[in-house]
Amino acid sequence: MRVDVDAFVEHLRHARGLSENTLRSYLSDLADLLAVAGQRLGREPQTADVDLELLRDWLWRGTEAGLARTTLARRSASARALTRWLEETGRTGVDVGLRLRAPKAESHLPRVLTTAQTESVLTSLAVRAEADDAVAGRDLAVVELLYGSALRVSELVGADLGDVDLDRLTVRVTGKGSRQRVVPFGVPAAEALHRYLTRSRPVLAARAAARAGAAARAGADPAAGAGPAGDAFFLGATGGRLGTRAVHRLVSGLLSDLPGSGPSGPHALRHTAATHLLDGGADLRAVQEMLGHASLGTTQIYTHVSTERLRESYRTAHPRA
Repeated sequence: MRVDVDAFVEHLRHARGLSENTLRSYLSDLADLLAVAGQRLGREPQTADVDLELLRDWLWRGTEAGLARTTLARRSASARALTRWLEETGRTGVDVGLRLRAPKAESHLPRVLTTAQTESVLTSLAVRAEADDAVAGRDLAVVELLYGSALRVSELVGADLGDVDLDRLTVRVTGKGSRQRVVPFGVPAAEALHRYLTRSRPVLAARAAARAGAAARAGADPAAGAGPAGDAFFLGATGGRLGTRAVHRLVSGLLSDLPGSGPSGPHALRHTAATHLLDGGADLRAVQEMLGHASLGTTQIYTHVSTERLRESYRTAHPRA
């Protein structure tokens, strides 16, 4: 029996509720595993060919190729998910992945912005937004919400109009495993979001409508490209839902302007928000709930960041350090 990749992916998507990004990573891992199996066997691999020897050889090849420990750890997780599913569905009689030793991923403390750096980024965006630039107004709202609510970029771009409550200062997001949570944000974020809704979003939506009309008059498909905005809260330059790549470009560009080799990408704002909360005395479990972490251990890494910041301050400021 050949390995039914489609059935396995559907299991991951519906039974385990994995995100599309995680699914793509698992699919890439599985494709590489089956390619290695095909090279070893000289034929299309079957379910019975997925044994412990193959899995160990596959991980060893990754090690020899210089893959990062985080990648090897994910590959091991992908393989063990596959072998568990094969055993649970009766395709094999034993879960060989139980004997697969997973390499531990390297633990890196997330880098965070200082309060001054964060204020600098937000102030520069606010100045641009004051010029009634629709895109700048949107960008300010994006960064304020990423930092103010410590959101993942996928949660931010997935938000719809009905998810943001400007009266209660909350946003409803769908996180990993399709788990929903309601997250607060502050007054500065609320002001930026209100400005975006009343000034920027109508302009971006009108631009999209104008492009669609021009395309229709030219005989082209008006639905081609980004498509309708629908209920998407944040709109991209083409009028469709704002994409994760656009947010990555925006935040990476903003953070690259900061002095020194600092953090880059939207996740740095999430790290920064979590660390600033703990620095300010927030309860660890409250931060865990805000971040949407299933395990408190995942959140505890930020306590180490706060400790490191304390040590650094001590070393630079205390006369007896």
